[in-house]
Amino acid sequence: MELSRFLLAWRTLRLRDREVVDALVDPAHGGTAPAPARPSPELAQALRSWPGRWYWCDEPGGRHLLLTRHPGPGPRERWLVHAGLLLATLGTTTWAGAVLAGALPEGAGIAILADAIRRAAETLAPGLAFSVPLLGILLAHELGHYLTARRYGLDVSPPYFIPVPLVATWIGTMGAFIRLRTVLTDRRQLWDVAALGPVAGFVVTLPALIAGLLLSEPLPEGSGWSGMIVRFGSTVIPLGDSVITLALRDLTGHSATVLLHPLAFAGWVGAFVTMLNLVPLGQLDGGHLLFAVTPRWHRRTGLAVWAALMVLGWRYWQGWLLWGFLVFVLSRGQLAHPPLLDSYRDLDAARRRSAWGLLLLFVLTFTPAPFRI
Repeated sequence: MELSRFLLAWRTLRLRDREVVDALVDPAHGGTAPAPARPSPELAQALRSWPGRWYWCDEPGGRHLLLTRHPGPGPRERWLVHAGLLLATLGTTTWAGAVLAGALPEGAGIAILADAIRRAAETLAPGLAFSVPLLGILLAHELGHYLTARRYGLDVSPPYFIPVPLVATWIGTMGAFIRLRTVLTDRRQLWDVAALGPVAGFVVTLPALIAGLLLSEPLPEGSGWSGMIVRFGSTVIPLGDSVITLALRDLTGHSATVLLHPLAFAGWVGAFVTMLNLVPLGQLDGGHLLFAVTPRWHRRTGLAVWAALMVLGWRYWQGWLLWGFLVFVLSRGQLAHPPLLDSYRDLDAARRRSAWGLLLLFVLTFTPAPFRI
């Protein structure tokens, strides 16, 4: 390899989708102290011509370079499928938003929906105040994962959106996901890919929640309700609070009872999705982050969290039972984490510190009883 004269040793791993080179750098070219903290000019020039991705890893024995390159073109993506699912989800969530806005009746059938499409500006357009921000939040979350994985040269699919008719769920979707079609190299990659999803989604969630609360309608005392509610046709659904929604309701003057605007409800769903993904369990984003920080404690902590979800489901909201069951099934009853090429290389100090920020985000968005029904 062209970089070999700058290295003391290296190993090459050939995977289906890429070639990974783990290289110990010569101290004379930036490998260890007292060598320069940056690569030598010669090594920097060689890295600029490397036909792939690379990053530094500091270890007690010296500085390593992790290099990735691809032997050929990646798989052809089925972009029409992804676009079709996105448009279908836009349709189902707009339908849900129109019911939330009162522009369509609850339980609207095909005939009513067909008439609504003919009068789209009057009936369906109000639903865009819910569907557009909700899809923006979901898209930001999945693109956080997708773009980070692509930056590391990993084989990953674009987002798949999941449209759901209103007969199954009253928000019109079961979210979105990406498929990671390869094994990750190390815990740094795992951390970055897992963390950027919830962070990106919450960056879009927060302004949607604030703006939506400012547009929401306070209800007078004696209405028979308290806290946040949404109306889905004739059905009133009381929503649970997290620390972040309590704080924002107080800041926007809705500390008593408030009927959420569809935009605010989209923000609430975004915060709820962020919280669900950050649960430190199995292969959820929170489970990936937990494994990246401490692989040894991943399964034991996951079992404790799963037991806590069962208690929450029995005490507060039965949806926790379903969520715990789904995670249990998807992890094949093990609550374990898929292997990495290198699970032993530790995270750097900056990423370890950022773990506290992700834990804080989970605490701020955590809602013991999301739906107070």
